[in-house]
Amino acid sequence: MAALYGALEAGRVGIFESPTGTGKSLSLICGALSWLRDFEKKKQQQEEARLLALEEGGEEGKKQLTSAEPGRTDSKGTAGEPDWVTAFVRKKEEQDVVDRLKEEQIRRKKREDRLEKIRHNVQLKYAAKRKRSEEDETKRLLQLSKEVLSEGAGADVLEQLDHNEEELILAEYESDEEKKVVPGLEEDDDDLEEEHVTKIYYCSRTHSQLSQFVREVQKSPFGRDTRLVSLGSRQNLCVNEEVQRLGALQLINDRCMEMQKNKHEKKSDEENGGKKRRASRAVCPFHSYEQMQFLRDEVLVEVKDIEQLVALGRETKACPYYGSRFAIPAAQLVVLPYQMLLHEPTRSAAGIKLKDQVVIIDEAHNLIDTITCIHSAEVSGSQLCCAHSQLLQYMERYRKRLKAKNLMYIKQILYLLERFVAMLGGNVNQNPSCQAVSQTGTVLKSINDFLFQSQIDNINLFKVQRYCEKSLISRKLFGFVERYGGPATAVKTNKENQKLAGLQNFLLTLQQGSDKEGTQSPPVEAESDQLRAASPLMQIEGFLSALTNANQDGRVILNRQGTVGQSSLKFLLLNPAVHFAKVVEECRAVIIAGGTMQPVADFREQLLSCAGVDPARVVEFSCGHVIPPENILPIILCSGPSNQQLEFTYQTRDLPQMMDETGRILSNLCNVVPGGVVCFFPSYEYEKQVYTHWEKTGLLARLATKKKIFQEPKKATQVEQVLVEYAKCIKRCSQAGGQMTGALLLSVVGGKMSEGINFSDELGRCVVMVGMPYPNIKSPELQEKMAWLDKTMPRAAGQAPSRALIENLCMKAVNQSIGRAIRHQKDFASILLLDHRYARPATFNKLPPWIRERTQVKPAFGSAFAELRKFHRGMEKSDTL
Repeated sequence: MAALYGALEAGRVGIFESPTGTGKSLSLICGALSWLRDFEKKKQQQEEARLLALEEGGEEGKKQLTSAEPGRTDSKGTAGEPDWVTAFVRKKEEQDVVDRLKEEQIRRKKREDRLEKIRHNVQLKYAAKRKRSEEDETKRLLQLSKEVLSEGAGADVLEQLDHNEEELILAEYESDEEKKVVPGLEEDDDDLEEEHVTKIYYCSRTHSQLSQFVREVQKSPFGRDTRLVSLGSRQNLCVNEEVQRLGALQLINDRCMEMQKNKHEKKSDEENGGKKRRASRAVCPFHSYEQMQFLRDEVLVEVKDIEQLVALGRETKACPYYGSRFAIPAAQLVVLPYQMLLHEPTRSAAGIKLKDQVVIIDEAHNLIDTITCIHSAEVSGSQLCCAHSQLLQYMERYRKRLKAKNLMYIKQILYLLERFVAMLGGNVNQNPSCQAVSQTGTVLKSINDFLFQSQIDNINLFKVQRYCEKSLISRKLFGFVERYGGPATAVKTNKENQKLAGLQNFLLTLQQGSDKEGTQSPPVEAESDQLRAASPLMQIEGFLSALTNANQDGRVILNRQGTVGQSSLKFLLLNPAVHFAKVVEECRAVIIAGGTMQPVADFREQLLSCAGVDPARVVEFSCGHVIPPENILPIILCSGPSNQQLEFTYQTRDLPQMMDETGRILSNLCNVVPGGVVCFFPSYEYEKQVYTHWEKTGLLARLATKKKIFQEPKKATQVEQVLVEYAKCIKRCSQAGGQMTGALLLSVVGGKMSEGINFSDELGRCVVMVGMPYPNIKSPELQEKMAWLDKTMPRAAGQAPSRALIENLCMKAVNQSIGRAIRHQKDFASILLLDHRYARPATFNKLPPWIRERTQVKPAFGSAFAELRKFHRGMEKSDTL
């Protein structure tokens, strides 16, 4: 806490490591909020002192000015101005400062009074609630009256289209240079402009981690007086059921934006006297400024997590997504996911201003990868062909209704899709699954080379990307496909289009799970589920956005597989520091925290030094674990029971004797370790290979007499089920006694079980790491990253930066996996690293300090086994006492 307080006070960039179970969240909360409280008090005192000094100085100045004779101009100031002019300018500046300070004080007082009033006046809440229900009733009656009046009234249209189809047509589009600002259209936003107080932005990886942090704040001494706001995606915060049912995040975003657009159009139509008749378009009933202001105040009065925020939104009929954003300026602590803070367009859209603020990034062990992933994008050949087919049909269907500007941009998008597919060696007008790729393999290109070779360098991608964003074309296209996607309702235009409709229906069956966010809607039939997957054009928009945000550190990977449908285009960001630099430059202080941050060299070199951070500004802090030294036994094992040296390189790990030796070690372990044993393999393929070998040799059957064997599933949806069964088995064995002593879980480094899952207590009494999980050096992406590092980074300790990257990626994965076992103060576990290479000083020093200090290197299996038996027997006795 003291180190954190010091780093914030001095405006440093801190790398903080605090193992799980040491009270990391509480330390971050108390340290950061203590600093903020002291900072605000100090700032207020300084302002008051300055105000007093200026006011006193102002009185003196007035006396001097009245005693001076304005007619005399002979005495000159330094800039050649008369003294009385210089004095007047100085006084004017001082008066402005006084006025500004007074305004700030008044604004602060008003905000505090308003929140205090809400906090204590329950009647005020109910009065606001009653008023809202009265307004709702009035609106409902008005709507009914309008519907009765409008019955029977016809409209002159080019084609007879029903109301739902009218919504699918693109509105007239104006690019930025043609657009004239309509007065009053953005007035709502101006009203909301409020000065941002000094605050702390706390971000973490998952929604559940953020909710857990908010609950910790609620329990802390700062729970009552802190103005906290939780931010999330529309998927987590939307309370409009019609929009929420869309499931996919991109669809929810687009539908919400469309409703806001409809609201502005409706308002401008009313202001223009409603001359132009258009079909009534849906607006969101929850997007009311007055209701959202009420929600904002409720959020600031009492600390709420996202679930409580959504419940409040439903109760007050106000949008939690926008309401929470209105609360940002006055909030002291803003809790948000990584993506919102690290992605600049999302940051500015949310109204997040980092100037002179504090940012704390928790669970930051994967920060470099996270920034890379946020700014990378991939599209498959089948998605490109599918989008082309859908867009072509859309254009054919509504050609007569679309304005020239829309048709121009649609044709440009169609051309881009055609060229992208050509780069993969295919033709957009043929089935991508039936087109074989002549030259398979992976090719990397710089952005410029890609644009020239695909012959799209004459198209302004910035304008196309902006058009996609503003016109909401992917949303319209999704609505169109939803309406005409089924075979029975295929679009009937010309013959060629009917052929394309058939192709499109086939393509839709290829498109599964293109939305990575997953859906929250209840399960529906398979066919409609495929239609509900985000439109392929949405994925392509992401790729265009990555291309337009790129600099010289970006690459396009052409991954040509067996067919065009299986092939893909991927944008890869090589230098994540470019995007992190803006955060570090603007903020007063940045804290990067995590349970396992070793090796920290990656953060220092790849992120901070590349982002231009002065090394003197960086501070490192690592605290030990709260467990007693005798509660952990880490062993580096150099050879197995039959004296086979343990070295799991790509060349030796497939040898039968290596797999047999691993089996013997586990077999011996299962005899002495109670409860659960978790064994990590470098990859799914190797785990499967070893499992099959043990099955053949009968070793698996021998293992199964002592421990029930579980395997980590590849599908994320099955992980929870396996873990529940694993835990049940261990509990059953510990209660029943007998020969079966628990369970053995075969997991994979970098899989779902190596991160974010706790194997506390008897779920993980021993963690085994088989070999060293080096990344695949043959991967073109990794090779490009290594070449780029060697070209741009200096050698450190005689080692090439690319070699250091490989070592660090390996050890980061190891540290993350072995840290799963010890989760609280009274927990105990043994850790077994099976490979003599872990004993090399450079590798050994990359283990977390609290593990490194207690690690024993055992050349032979006999002494290691004796230590393990002694450790577990001793711990079992103390556990039963």
